[in-house]
Amino acid sequence: MARGQQELVFAPLGGVGEIGMNLSIYGLGPENRRQWLAVDVGVSFAAEEHLPGVDLILPDIRFLESERKNLAGIVITHAHEDHFGALFELWPKLKVPAYATPFTAAMIEAKRRGEPGAPEIEVKTIPVGGRFTAGPFDVELVTVAHSIPEANALIIRTPLGNVLHTGDWKIDPTPILNDPTDEKKLRAFGEEGCLALIGDSTNAIREGRSPSEADVAKTLTEIIGNARGRVAVTTFASNVARLRAVAEAARTVGREVVVVGRAMERVGLIARELGYFDGIPDFRPMDAYGYLPPDRVVALCTGSQGEPRAALSRIAEDQHPEVTLSRGDTVIYSARTIPGNEKAVGRVINGLINQGIEVITDRTHLVHVSGHPRRAEVEMLLGWVKPKMVLPVHGEALHLNEHGKLARQCGVKTVLQCRNGDLMRLAPDPGLIDEVPAGRIYKDGWLLVDAQARTVADRRRLSFAGAVSVAVALSEKGEMIDDPSVDLIGIPERDREGALLHELVVDAVHETYDSLPRAKRRDPDTVAEAMRRAVRARVAERWGKKPMCYVHVLAV
Repeated sequence: MARGQQELVFAPLGGVGEIGMNLSIYGLGPENRRQWLAVDVGVSFAAEEHLPGVDLILPDIRFLESERKNLAGIVITHAHEDHFGALFELWPKLKVPAYATPFTAAMIEAKRRGEPGAPEIEVKTIPVGGRFTAGPFDVELVTVAHSIPEANALIIRTPLGNVLHTGDWKIDPTPILNDPTDEKKLRAFGEEGCLALIGDSTNAIREGRSPSEADVAKTLTEIIGNARGRVAVTTFASNVARLRAVAEAARTVGREVVVVGRAMERVGLIARELGYFDGIPDFRPMDAYGYLPPDRVVALCTGSQGEPRAALSRIAEDQHPEVTLSRGDTVIYSARTIPGNEKAVGRVINGLINQGIEVITDRTHLVHVSGHPRRAEVEMLLGWVKPKMVLPVHGEALHLNEHGKLARQCGVKTVLQCRNGDLMRLAPDPGLIDEVPAGRIYKDGWLLVDAQARTVADRRRLSFAGAVSVAVALSEKGEMIDDPSVDLIGIPERDREGALLHELVVDAVHETYDSLPRAKRRDPDTVAEAMRRAVRARVAERWGKKPMCYVHVLAV
């Protein structure tokens, strides 16, 4: 292909082969003069046992940084953390406009106010269903049902073909908030001509259709109406439709809603300002909980994922300053457990059950539905849009593969499988043409740390086998001036025979020093390395594990 020929390309920098950390880029133009559009900039959440101390996982944007002058903007499809949560950390490296609908823009601003030092991001607010241009890209928002207000698919029009980027979506005829997925606009787009569909694969392994939010609302009303004592409901704070369903259920059965948790309060205020709680009585402040009769209160609580400082975790430990539950009360888990959070959620549920509280989950009742499409919904969308090709995204390998097979069964001739960093040409001549840098960055406290750095790997080793620190002082002639200073961190006190490991380490240091020729004793580096090897071997011999070992030799 000629070097100067126009091309439309696509590359995922996150969210493919995994769930979370969504970031996609589209490029238009010749190879050496492309302009780019980014879609979403999300995070993943770290599992503590695998990434100790890591707060968040962010996509590596080295490629976008190198193309910053050619980047037209960032479109945020909706306000879930896995789609916009990395914006404040990564935007200062790019400094281009971010496009969002009013609810998402309000969530961005609320998050900025809650994070000290967060940058002022240039957010261009686009009306629901609106259309705008960013560089050479003509972008139209398509309303789709999801578990948050104002979720959007994107129609991206270019001279080389039109693309549907689905974002997170489902087909829900009764979604409680907003309009249903805009079938009319999607069908019209199909008639106009869809070159490629870049599609959500999360539930591509599940048959049928996902139940509706209205079905969940009905179940919540029944459970809350039949409860005798206090009721607490936990869900994702961003699921405004679920918050409204709980509020309507409470009003129906004569209960008042108390909001417990800052994230829930923040989202509730935004939703009310934008009209999503019209007709719903104001929520009561947390201090009202104590004087409302048990059969007249519903507590909306944060903590559906077992977060240790969230409201429900503190309630389960009987440590919350304002809210308590007791035998005969009911807790409704109106959320799915994100993979990796099972142990934390289990601890909270067990803590509640041990207090005699009834816990209701989606294992036994329809108290939660997914915001992602099952196979029948994917088939319907493919029938409306009639894409020439499909690229499965937003899912692990199994989800992507099943989505691709389903697309072929529906008559799509070209299915392109890709992974993070694959640069796919959509037009002309579709296929994999290159790779761009892609990877992960860890948010570690206030810092961003490259995933390839030793920082987290060293922490894992420390958590598994501890560390030994040895300090030795030598004279200019190589004589040991005093006994070595030894610290054992995370290492058992005694071996199987009862010998103190501390003393064994001290012995290993002296034996190593005595074994070295006099000339080598005057070289601090040689002494340190010999002692390090000996100490590590001695501990491994008596314990069966090899700790990290640091020897500091000071020439005095």
